[in-house]
Amino acid sequence: MPTSHRLPSWPATDPEFGAVRLRRVELRDAAMARDLSTDPYVPLTGTLPGHASREEAESWVRRQQGRHTEGRGFSFTIARHSDDEAVGHCGLWLKDLADGRASAGYAIAPSSRQCGYAAEALAALTNFAWTIPGLSRVELFIEPGNTGSLRTAD
Repeated sequence: MPTSHRLPSWPATDPEFGAVRLRRVELRDAAMARDLSTDPYVPLTGTLPGHASREEAESWVRRQQGRHTEGRGFSFTIARHSDDEAVGHCGLWLKDLADGRASAGYAIAPSSRQCGYAAEALAALTNFAWTIPGLSRVELFIEPGNTGSLRTAD
């Protein structure tokens, strides 16, 4: 696992695109995490348990807050510009940065879907990714049946 001193610094300004900005994960985002945990696919792809309790969601938030310090990458809350409310989560994971690769992931809470936030967040995330020295490839791992995510990636 890379150490935090090998990661680029946290961005000086929040990445943004369209109606969203990517900001640091905050404890108040636990409500969004609980909403996100109701999607049966989400617990299969990360550390947020299905139908998370308040405590489980807050624990997930704390884990996300430590990802950069741990040297894993950048964990962002996807927030609306209009009111700074969390609508989802995304990350840029840099364990393969030495090889010029990163992986990206994104999820929009069920109550905020069908608004274009995923595509805008992915655009903000990849625009940020291209500012990282040595990075030449960002990979997405999408299950073939996840048609919403396939549309977003297109």
